[in-house]
Amino acid sequence: MENEQKQDIKELAALLRDNNLSEIEYEANGVYLRVVAPKASCEVMVPTPASVPAPVAAAPVPAPVEEKKPANPIVSPMVGVVYLSKDPSSPAFVKVGDKVSVGQTVCLVEAMKTFNPIKSDKAGTITDILVESGSPVEYNQPLFNVG
Repeated sequence: MENEQKQDIKELAALLRDNNLSEIEYEANGVYLRVVAPKASCEVMVPTPASVPAPVAAAPVPAPVEEKKPANPIVSPMVGVVYLSKDPSSPAFVKVGDKVSVGQTVCLVEAMKTFNPIKSDKAGTITDILVESGSPVEYNQPLFNVG
């Protein structure tokens, strides 16, 4: 083999290796060359010892969950607009933390230009106010939570 052909083969092998090719073909001056990379060089095999067990991830520790009492709502008995006080200058009928008794007025719902007092059907403490004064409410929509 001539030195020129040897140099061509080396250059093709370098192209093959540097460009991560599996084969390359070249033809010049009536000479045809085909260089194929051996399969072993294309596959990367990493031996792993059989006696080493795979690492086991520790089970995640769940974050403490704050126990929340189930909602015990006072609901709207009608469709309308809710008001939390009897007029804009008056204090709210109830606020979070207030104790309520059965039959106590907690808000008003205006329906057909009539202000209807909404009375608590349960005794307990107001834990949440679920509506804003002046907002529309639907039938059976929760207004307050009682704990």
